[in-house]
Amino acid sequence: MTAITWQTNARAMPDTLQQWWVLTARLIVPSIKSGEFLASVFAPAAFTASFYIPLKTVMTFSGNGFSSYAQYMMPLVILQAAAFTAISAAFRSASDSVAGLNRRFGAMPLRPLVPVAARMSANLFRLLVSLAAAVTAGYVIGFRFRLDAAHTLGFLAFSLLIGLAFTLGADVIGTLSKSPEATSQALVLPPLIFGMLSTGLAPASQFPQWIQWFVRNQPVSQFAIVLRALAGDTLGNAGTATLALMGPSLLWLAAMVAICLPVAIRLSSRRA
Repeated sequence: MTAITWQTNARAMPDTLQQWWVLTARLIVPSIKSGEFLASVFAPAAFTASFYIPLKTVMTFSGNGFSSYAQYMMPLVILQAAAFTAISAAFRSASDSVAGLNRRFGAMPLRPLVPVAARMSANLFRLLVSLAAAVTAGYVIGFRFRLDAAHTLGFLAFSLLIGLAFTLGADVIGTLSKSPEATSQALVLPPLIFGMLSTGLAPASQFPQWIQWFVRNQPVSQFAIVLRALAGDTLGNAGTATLALMGPSLLWLAAMVAICLPVAIRLSSRRA
């Protein structure tokens, strides 16, 4: 008998969508089963209590131009929730990098951007949970959306956009890191510093004059200004969400994405 061999140059084509789903579930399902995702629920509540309870009386007495302190400080709660999600994102990407998973993915028939897309999808899930918890906590202390549905949706969409920009940058930092613990600890400081030195808790006029320029123009303050305008206030001092008012915030976000996205693509495209 003559052995017949068949030779073909056909290659197995990976199912990109299935790969993305499997890698996304790898990050989401264990966090749900272990209860880890509950940190995304409790953290915004802790931020709200830690800001509102000690500062409400002082800031109401000193004045901020808003109907309530809850209405004024709510944007900072949103931003801190997004920052907390970003820190978690950095820890997970650093863990994958240190464990050698990124190198293993590079040797597998995976589309180059599938791993980072899966991590960002898991980050989006946690971000949605965190933002929902933040808004709920805000409603408990008296925050309300004072404008129409379009502005409310704009508030939620802009909050989500900020969170995605934060998590993208954190994912890049984590991927480049050699220590998940050191990375997460180091990333705690920037949100704390920028949050305290911003208009998130007090107007810029209540800071020393020599630092007011920084307080007004740094990204956290600009994000807070836009979120207040989208939420509105009964006294009419929240501003109007015009392009001129939103421009600096959009430029900050564009700069973050312009820097981090090419780096994320380059890191994800590395092959073992």
